[in-house]
Amino acid sequence: MQSTAPHIPPRPSRLALYLDLIRWSRPAGWLLLLWPTLSALWIAAGGFPGWQLLAVFTLGTVLMRSAGCCVNDVADRDFDRHVKRTAQRPVTSGAVSVREALAVGAVLALVSFGLVLTTNAATVAWSLPALAVTIAYPFAKRFVSMPQAVLGVAFSMGIPMAFTAVGGSVPPLAAWLVLGNLCWVLAYDTEYAMVDRDDDLKIGMKTSAITLGRRDVPAVMAFYLAFVALWAWSLAPFGLGWPLHAALAAMLAQVAWHWRLIRHRTREGCFRAFTRNHWLGFTLFAGIAAGFALR
Repeated sequence: MQSTAPHIPPRPSRLALYLDLIRWSRPAGWLLLLWPTLSALWIAAGGFPGWQLLAVFTLGTVLMRSAGCCVNDVADRDFDRHVKRTAQRPVTSGAVSVREALAVGAVLALVSFGLVLTTNAATVAWSLPALAVTIAYPFAKRFVSMPQAVLGVAFSMGIPMAFTAVGGSVPPLAAWLVLGNLCWVLAYDTEYAMVDRDDDLKIGMKTSAITLGRRDVPAVMAFYLAFVALWAWSLAPFGLGWPLHAALAAMLAQVAWHWRLIRHRTREGCFRAFTRNHWLGFTLFAGIAAGFALR
């Protein structure tokens, strides 16, 4: 005789929950942070920066983005339960406690800080404001009309740190690269915000998609073009030749594709555009790395 008891799926392990907490299966987030950081590292070093710095910045990027996810999910747990896409996040669903999530985030941040300690004093000093803005970003969504700008600062801190790690100081060039990267973050995170605009309006969350209203698509395109233009202008003196020119052309083609994805403001199109953004960053990095290698 067959049992009529309902099938209850096994509860995920703590490790599986922690991996879900840090978005391990969704690497797009840390890739968005990694490519501009590595690009700055190559620019600062005039080419390959060495395996030690490459390992420190790659691992540090993954760890700090993961720590940021822990803080973000704790800060947004009361909002996320009202958004279909985020309602089942581990902290929001109660599968992981607030204390657990913060503990995981703290461990990841400490390991990342340990990596920074292998560089120099200037880079260690820059890591402190980088941590501060990472913690501050989730709360900015309550008070700042375009919190994506705060995220842009957080996702750009690897640029000055790359320069200090190589040369001990931050040149004016880094400020232009940061400004360009900020424009890129405004572009892709506005696409992300467009996915949840209806839910965010209901719960009172502030986002660039809400602030910009029907100007969202033109603004995203302007942010993308500013990103490409600022990095192209900043890199012009380095003489990186055809690899950079080809990369910039490929980036503009991707920007045009993004316009096609988001022009009708569908959730599916906007989310797809956001999740493909890391290819823009990779294209730029590839052009920079190849340009230095062939110079």
